[in-house]
Amino acid sequence: MVYRTDYHIHSIYSDGRSSPEDYIAPAIAAGMSEIGFSEHLTLFKEPEDWNMNPVNISPYIKHIEILQNHIKNIKIRTGLEVDFFAGKEEDIHDFLYSLSLDYIIGSVHYLGEKTVDNGPEFYEGKSIDRLFESYFDSVCAAAASGLFDIIGHCDLIRIYGFKPSSDQEPLYRKLAKTMKTHNVAFEINTNGRNRPLADFYPDRKFLHIFREENVPVCVNSDAHMPSRVGQYFDEAYELLRYVGFTEMAVFDKRERKMVPF
Repeated sequence: MVYRTDYHIHSIYSDGRSSPEDYIAPAIAAGMSEIGFSEHLTLFKEPEDWNMNPVNISPYIKHIEILQNHIKNIKIRTGLEVDFFAGKEEDIHDFLYSLSLDYIIGSVHYLGEKTVDNGPEFYEGKSIDRLFESYFDSVCAAAASGLFDIIGHCDLIRIYGFKPSSDQEPLYRKLAKTMKTHNVAFEINTNGRNRPLADFYPDRKFLHIFREENVPVCVNSDAHMPSRVGQYFDEAYELLRYVGFTEMAVFDKRERKMVPF
């Protein structure tokens, strides 16, 4: 039986639709052994409706701690999903260093001043090949930064289905090698099935590369509502088995261990 974890869940502390406690019963019903909340934190930008105001970090962590102390039939982890900005590594480290977290997901949403997932108009009039190259360069930098335990939706640039004309395998190979070198896990993010892409992140045709490079993996829903906790996980586990994965990454106080599945 698979030891099911879902470490990428958003509540009302960022852009989720429900309070953290509302996710507990659906997670148990979905067979989860552990869940973790990972609210969006975007430093160096004005807070928007999709990310957490940094002043709310302490109330958020305290809220999850209360749940951890009262809920006994499922483990609850405390995480953050933190936007990566090249050149700001030291500042990000200094902000996160003293926080009591079980893991940190590093994500790239921004290319320049705009996010890649806020509408297809971002892509209009641009070279899709160059956008992909720039995006993967940023994700590689995030993986190499030493700031993060998991890299979230590592090819989010695919969200609207735009496809480059060039061969993308070298980009995925470089990313997987970087993750392995810097001991960072990646996620199968099942929420891509709910977006225009209608498939998981990362691209399943390149998933074997992460296995060949022996990069640790976990399966996450990126749920923004309770009904999506653990969504499409059976398909994700089957896909991982097909390409040869046999272990999943689990986290506790920034320490990773691997469990068979």
